[in-house]
Amino acid sequence: MADAAQKWASDVPGSLQHVHEPVEPAVEAALEGASDDSRERLLRAAEEIASERGYKGTTISRICKQAGLPASSVYWFFADKDELLAEVVQHSWDEWSAAQPAWNPPEPGQTWDAALRAILRRSVRSLLDAPSFMRIGHMLTLEQHSEDVAARARFLVIRKGIEEGIAGWFAEFLPPAAIDAEPALPHVLAQTLIAATDGFFIGHQIDDAEPSVPGFVEFLVDILASTVARATESEVH
Repeated sequence: MADAAQKWASDVPGSLQHVHEPVEPAVEAALEGASDDSRERLLRAAEEIASERGYKGTTISRICKQAGLPASSVYWFFADKDELLAEVVQHSWDEWSAAQPAWNPPEPGQTWDAALRAILRRSVRSLLDAPSFMRIGHMLTLEQHSEDVAARARFLVIRKGIEEGIAGWFAEFLPPAAIDAEPALPHVLAQTLIAATDGFFIGHQIDDAEPSVPGFVEFLVDILASTVARATESEVH
């Protein structure tokens, strides 16, 4: 779900402008010598705490304590907690998407649904590792009073990019007759695929037993293929 959507999502501007708060001179000197390492430590600490405690339980003091950095160090890199958590979501997405299979065209003689199965077998399996952008993003979308949280907005931007990328793949490789019959079909299929993988992800968080990735992929692609077949037949007849 990543290759076609990654550029779209990464090109969307962040919802917050970067603001530097005053930083103690000693902290500034230390950070200038190890800024990349410090930023990474803050991101990792915020990721772990947010995944365990949610938005309200993720505080600057907890993040800095876990990262082993002064509390004021956060403001050297981020405007506030919201911007930090938005970057956690983006950072996790960037790492996860870089490891995903490319959404390549079907190989010569390969049907679109066979190509989709091959892509999803790898992509869906990676959800078993519970990437943080999924954990934190879903948590924030379900929490009340989180509509204005930057991390939630960033997750929704990423999610929309995934949908657009998958819909673009369907639009290019589905039978033309199916799209002629139902022009919205690529987006309908993309939304169905994302909703199904959401359910797969959340179900695995509830039940420790490892689900069957091949079985899930076969079931999902069969549903999508049946939908395409019905659309194609309706256009022919």
